[in-house]
Amino acid sequence: MDLFFQVFVNSLVIGSLYGAIAMSFALAYRTTRFFNLAHGSMAAIGGYTFFWMRDSLGADFIISLPVGILVAGVAGFLIDRFIYAPQRQRKASSTVLLVVSLGVVTVIEAVLSMVFGPQFRPLVTAEHISSFQIGPVFITQVQVWIIAVNLLIFVGLIALLYKSKFGRMIRAIADDCDVARTLGIRTDYYIGIVFFIAAALAGFVGILNGLDTGLQPTMGFYLLLKGIVASIIGGVGSIPGALLGGFLLAVVENAGVFTIGSEWRDAIAFVLLLVFLAFRPQGILGKGKE
Repeated sequence: MDLFFQVFVNSLVIGSLYGAIAMSFALAYRTTRFFNLAHGSMAAIGGYTFFWMRDSLGADFIISLPVGILVAGVAGFLIDRFIYAPQRQRKASSTVLLVVSLGVVTVIEAVLSMVFGPQFRPLVTAEHISSFQIGPVFITQVQVWIIAVNLLIFVGLIALLYKSKFGRMIRAIADDCDVARTLGIRTDYYIGIVFFIAAALAGFVGILNGLDTGLQPTMGFYLLLKGIVASIIGGVGSIPGALLGGFLLAVVENAGVFTIGSEWRDAIAFVLLLVFLAFRPQGILGKGKE
């Protein structure tokens, strides 16, 4: 029974990471309707910026955290402004944008590898990780932050989408970008802001993931794959669906790891994806449904 509770808490932590990256991906996807494979790289940019600020410049946590989030957001905004926006203006298909985003991923990972090296880098050492016990369950302070940040992202995105003028604008763009432009909505401006917000959130997730497990240049792509699976399971473009999909994916993964071994973790995730694509392709909540 003690092991069951520990596996449940671990699933909650991992599901929070999956859910957070899935929600940030869903925000951008529901606005532009293309799978931006470079989105996960914003998590790596945020994590490595935090690492550089702290280890090279000697900045403390309070400064390094917002700078890492800001740099990731700015990177996402600039990539959209100078790479994706021109493609949209040329009426490029989603397939073309997908291929372009894959090229962006390749470049970012190569640059991170050249600057910081390809090896794994821990953001904190074991002696600096504070943990505590709740009954039979052990959890670290970083893992508590991960769960809390995931819930804050969910509440913040729902409020942004449904309680603000900005949310009304991007929902109009999501419904029909051409009609929104005809009505006088500055579509490129709003899409750029969406990319900034989504990338900043991904950068925050990358920092938390780095504090929990460490950094690698390819970490963002791995995180994004799990986020995309979670988003599809929950309903592509749905913020609550992304949250639910992340938790369901983590629970199934951890149950599988406990039953048949950790080497099957990724296979289990994609088997779950195939099951949903075969029997409920619209996901738990339906595409873009809230």
